[in-house]
Amino acid sequence: ITPLQQMLASGTGAILTSLFVTPLDVVKIRLQAQKTPFSKGKCFLYCNGLMDHLYVCQNGNGCTAWYKAPTHFTGTLDAFVKITRYEGIRSLWSGLPPTLVMAVPATVIYFTTYDQLRDYLQARTGSRSHYIPLLAGALARLGAVTVISPLELIRTKMQSRQLSYRELRVCIQSAVAQDGWLPLWRGWGPTVLRDVPFSALYWFNYELVRTWLCRHAWLDEATFMVSFISGAISGAVAAVLTLPFDVVKTQRQIELGDSEVHPVAASKPSSTWLLMQRIRAESGTRGLFAGFLPRVIKVAPACAIMISTYEFGKSFFQKLNQER
Repeated sequence: ITPLQQMLASGTGAILTSLFVTPLDVVKIRLQAQKTPFSKGKCFLYCNGLMDHLYVCQNGNGCTAWYKAPTHFTGTLDAFVKITRYEGIRSLWSGLPPTLVMAVPATVIYFTTYDQLRDYLQARTGSRSHYIPLLAGALARLGAVTVISPLELIRTKMQSRQLSYRELRVCIQSAVAQDGWLPLWRGWGPTVLRDVPFSALYWFNYELVRTWLCRHAWLDEATFMVSFISGAISGAVAAVLTLPFDVVKTQRQIELGDSEVHPVAASKPSSTWLLMQRIRAESGTRGLFAGFLPRVIKVAPACAIMISTYEFGKSFFQKLNQER
């Protein structure tokens, strides 16, 4: 299939993943906010399976409307019902526009690059080694992170200070004039440390599990269900193994948000290694694996939906091309 068809398949997968996972995360944040509300000027982060969103509680009136609605919930299902009834069904998809603007193009770049790289390496080496997906996954993610990193910084500035596009342009121009282009990639290091190992492990395990399931089910080609199960398993494994880097990335993003709200009080960003040591000193090794269950519960279905939709899209285009 052509690269354009691969882009269409991955784009569809990214949109469906966002649509399925965003409501789950909005509900989770609302249930958390009910127990421990955030004070003025504090940041909170939520991730809908494709990307992280940073929100800052501004002024005396608190956070964004969807975060601070006063409804009381008794559980997850109750939250779904009450949000839909009292705030309208659109509230469940709060934070979706930035995902569609940023995460969908990033996912398209990432998946298409992975497929092209894997096929190229297999053709070049003449082998179907399990280490080719590992290398292709790592390189594809590195490229996607490098392209998207400045956009993520810009988005953090917009969300934390509620800037208009004109104010944002002035803010970026003055930052570039003062320090050059490099600060636009601030936060690139921790993102790479989390996303590149995740991607390498994910694709390595995905190809391994898919091959094993096909062999045991006597299948020539992976079905939608095989891709779904393989995606969920490999996503869960990769999420657990890269969790300490995810904790550091979250801390770094919240620090960045705080520094945007309180520039005077902001301290110089510490290195990833120092941040990990600080977390370990404050909370022990368990602190590096904070949020273990929520991350796995969210990442596994997001990976499963994404990859199975992508594979289904590719097989659809393959059949279409054969018929032509």
